[in-house]
Amino acid sequence: MSAAVDRLVEVVRLLREHCLWTAALTHASLVTYLIEESYELVEAIEDGQPEEELRGELADVLLQVVLHAEIARERGAFDLDGVAEALTAKLVRRNRHVF
Repeated sequence: MSAAVDRLVEVVRLLREHCLWTAALTHASLVTYLIEESYELVEAIEDGQPEEELRGELADVLLQVVLHAEIARERGAFDLDGVAEALTAKLVRRNRHVF
């Protein structure tokens, strides 16, 4: 991964270890935030907000993905790399005309 993504994963991991609020998050407790952040992203797109605002909303959605992946990693299920691998496989499978 890139240095920026590696740093993001590290920061989320540290928050899970040292921030009581973040450590208490579960897949289920994150659902509300995921929905809220997704709606905010849609709103930014539909309102034609500046690119900087769009980037910020995408970052909020990405945080949700990274948090879910970290929770899964802690349980030994998968990590962010596994999510990326699953997405890559799905994209290749669905786009045989390209690959």
